[in-house]
Amino acid sequence: MRKVVSQFGEGPLQQRLTAGDLHFLSDAEIAKGGSGTGPSPHEYLGAALAACTSMTLKMYAGRKEMKLENAVVTVDIERANDVETFSREIQLLGNLSVEEKERLLEIANKCPIHKALSGQIQIKTQLIN
Repeated sequence: MRKVVSQFGEGPLQQRLTAGDLHFLSDAEIAKGGSGTGPSPHEYLGAALAACTSMTLKMYAGRKEMKLENAVVTVDIERANDVETFSREIQLLGNLSVEEKERLLEIANKCPIHKALSGQIQIKTQLIN
């Protein structure tokens, strides 16, 4: 995996992010003191779960020759009492049997980001200067 680097961007909270040769932005909403020029960190976290889920379903369905035309994954994150709750909705499009849909739901819960977020997480931080 490429390392992700964040550093100050334009405006009060914008961050310039890089992952290898890719460049993108993160920011806070205007109502939260940012400029609204990019997804918030929480939106990127939701996007990671949504994208990973959809990719995992596409790979699995392809290997099993299922007629999955698209998987539309929507993620919302809410925080209450120091608990992050991820609400994930999955819409499966294509000519799929009930059994295939049920299996795809099981597979969705095995995507690497789902496993990372629902498992034990360690964050190791060090100051390097």
